[in-house]
Amino acid sequence: MDVRQLQYFLAVVDEGGVHPAAEKLFVAQPSVSQALHSLQRDLGAELFTRTGRRLQLTAAGEALIAPARQVLHWMELSRAHVEAVNGLRTGRLLIATMPSQAVDPLPAVIDRFVRRYPMVQISIRAAGTPQTVMSLVRSGGVELGIMAVTATPDAQDLVVHPLTRQGFIVVSCREANLPARGPLTYDRLEGQRLIIGQPGTGMRRVADQVIAANRSTIAVVETEHREAVLPMVLNGTGIAIMAEAWRALAREAGLVVHDLVTDERLEASVVHRDVDLSPAARAFLLFAAPAAATQQPSS
Repeated sequence: MDVRQLQYFLAVVDEGGVHPAAEKLFVAQPSVSQALHSLQRDLGAELFTRTGRRLQLTAAGEALIAPARQVLHWMELSRAHVEAVNGLRTGRLLIATMPSQAVDPLPAVIDRFVRRYPMVQISIRAAGTPQTVMSLVRSGGVELGIMAVTATPDAQDLVVHPLTRQGFIVVSCREANLPARGPLTYDRLEGQRLIIGQPGTGMRRVADQVIAANRSTIAVVETEHREAVLPMVLNGTGIAIMAEAWRALAREAGLVVHDLVTDERLEASVVHRDVDLSPAARAFLLFAAPAAATQQPSS
């Protein structure tokens, strides 16, 4: 068993098949298949079963995921520490983020980071909910996660560093039956058609409260694709309650933006496992949350 086999195994797990894994790794498909066969032979266990055209993880395969990620993490960490001697000239940082945090504050932080460390590659994975972000961090799929919650998350096993605190806005087209300006209370959204996010998001939590507070306010579209919300609002499909991070983009799209009067707030934070972070991750934390970068893991 070697590192390359584990890398190919995790690529198949993450991408859902041999062919997409080969494309991600920029290698021939037979190379991935051969590495999997060799790994299974070395371990003396089947890691996948085939159901139709899909590969399904066996119990042995499921058990290998976390240790395999840990091995690759330590390999990357070892390489990163050596590279850091030369001033963090190279490296790679994996980050998971929710849609609103991908709008703000992530772009500004990344801009400052890449100006300082232009040879470090950042790879961003999309995560629709805080639970997905934390799952990716816990599994080792990413080193850092950026998320926002309206209630305390179940993250006792992770290190959480606060970033920003944001309110909510109401986004509508100019033809919507809403006041021209000024903040809106829940009752001012009576009779509106809402475009809502998936369960587990702050956008959905507040939208559910608005619907519960009004007799004729309804949800007309539920979407996991946050990038589809503004175009649907622009088309007049409905209005949307969004994180404050979307204010500038909504106005640039020609939409009307109102502050929403609510006690709910999105608490954005960066999370990571309680382990020794790579130099790239520590440097990123210095830009994202300066106080976080000086904190050491307890283990």
